[in-house]
Amino acid sequence: SCRTLQQLPWHQWDLVKRYGQIEIAISPPESECQGKIKTSTDSNKVRILAILGHSGGINIQKDQKMLEQLPGVDIRFLVEPQRQEINDQLWEQAWDILFFAGHSETEAQTGRIYINRTESLSVGDLKHGLEIAVKKGLQLAIFNSCDGMGLAWELEELHIPQAIVMREPVADRVAQEFLKYFLQAFVGEKSLYQAVGNARKRLQGLENQFPCASWLPAIYQNAAAVPQTWYSLRYGNQQASRLRILRTALVASVVVTALVLGVRHFGLLQSLELQAYDQLMRLRPDEQPDDRLLVVTITEEDLNYQDKMGMKRQGSLSDAALAQLLKKLEPHQPSAIGLDIYRDFQVSDGHKDLATKLRQSDRFFAVCQGSNPTNGHIGVAPPPEVPKDRLGFSDVVVDPHNILRRHWWYATFNSDSLCPAELSFSLQLALYYLIQEKGIKVRETPEGYLQVGNISLKPWHFPAGGYQQEEDLGYQMLLNYRTRGNIARSITLTEVLKGKFDPNWVKDRIVLIGVTAKSQKDDFFTPFSRDPDQTMRGIFVQGQMISQILSAVLDGRPLLSVWQWWEEAFWVLGWAIGGGLLAWHYRQL
Repeated sequence: SCRTLQQLPWHQWDLVKRYGQIEIAISPPESECQGKIKTSTDSNKVRILAILGHSGGINIQKDQKMLEQLPGVDIRFLVEPQRQEINDQLWEQAWDILFFAGHSETEAQTGRIYINRTESLSVGDLKHGLEIAVKKGLQLAIFNSCDGMGLAWELEELHIPQAIVMREPVADRVAQEFLKYFLQAFVGEKSLYQAVGNARKRLQGLENQFPCASWLPAIYQNAAAVPQTWYSLRYGNQQASRLRILRTALVASVVVTALVLGVRHFGLLQSLELQAYDQLMRLRPDEQPDDRLLVVTITEEDLNYQDKMGMKRQGSLSDAALAQLLKKLEPHQPSAIGLDIYRDFQVSDGHKDLATKLRQSDRFFAVCQGSNPTNGHIGVAPPPEVPKDRLGFSDVVVDPHNILRRHWWYATFNSDSLCPAELSFSLQLALYYLIQEKGIKVRETPEGYLQVGNISLKPWHFPAGGYQQEEDLGYQMLLNYRTRGNIARSITLTEVLKGKFDPNWVKDRIVLIGVTAKSQKDDFFTPFSRDPDQTMRGIFVQGQMISQILSAVLDGRPLLSVWQWWEEAFWVLGWAIGGGLLAWHYRQL
């Protein structure tokens, strides 16, 4: 029969003798690999479950000592154990090698091992435990005991990768010498076949006492399994391990990217992203003030001065003061004058010249405030005398904690809004200056962008950048602050009215008029703000916005922009993959 043929000493075949490096292994007709291959992510030790069974008349302590001296092993000895102990170890732990020393026999093609003085087991008695052990990575079974072919035949059904058995009953000394020679060669980086072949051939030296001793060892090989070396048992298949870890790192990178983008989409990272943005803004050096602007401030002293001079105020700037202010400025040919103060009332009857000037002057611009559907506020009306084409809204978009990071430059307010302007106050002044003073052409592109010279003002569509859960209120862009200090030279209202200024400060400049008195609340936190008192007045914010547009068109100073969502996704994925590859690289060291 087939099994009878397997018991023959095939190494005595002339063909095998002719090629001395050949070692014969027995394989079942059908094979499949069910176990896993050990990888470098596992413990870098060879895990051995050593069962030392019934030892009557034999010295298995010598086998134990040889196993204990092996380098890089994690070994568990079960000395004359109970069946349950063996079963528990097979189920609960992962092993590379199963070793048995003691008495065994084969009856009716069924092998039995004697695990203690009173109990013996067949492979079938441990079938489920051995199946689990194979699935967990059991690679080699060594039965250094008598008549082990029956054990090998039963192991066929379990698809164990390799087994070493003795064909016939074996003397104790032969078993010990074989184990010694085999372990020396196997640990010495010989393959399993080479190690068994060397040990088997060395047994020939005992054949004067134990005839045919070199015929006894046999390798039983699962043809679907890769033969192992001591190195691969200890460290695993490094290449496979590296590829698996690399694959895991790449998959993890995609998962992390999806997780980050998902969390980001719901705005959970918005606060952290904006804080990081603020920190980067603070790291930039300040630029010089913009000399194309002049700011006329209205301080507490200016309020008191108007009252002292009998100027009737309705708000922070009286008609008389405004009339005198324009009279002082206009002879020096400013490019444009922007009043960043709400005047939702008519000029008083005593200042008809002022009313006429506001209607007719093409260089005077004023502000209004748009409606806010969130709180039902319908806005603040503009000065009645100023035409619509010289109006701009002063509304701004602030982030949580009243931090101003964005420049809102175009909006369409509700029909009930008191403010008819669609362009911002800052954009109106900037465009007037660029067109009148610099001859810059302005047009609307087919895509709906505003083309100013070589610069295209493109609208945001949320989500954009660090902003995810934001309402799309119109056209916005990030405000590229020029400096954390004053954007331009500033003089007070009183100084202008008294003529205490250099006319060259006014000529060809955009003159902004606004309130800085502390009694008038118009303060904003900026990315530069670290303390509650580090705020920027609204008039200087308007100056920053105007300067941003002028500098982009005339000086090539870049506007701050954000990536498209897919660009951000690739950026996050790139960093995730980079981190995964870095971890993979250092894992290999």
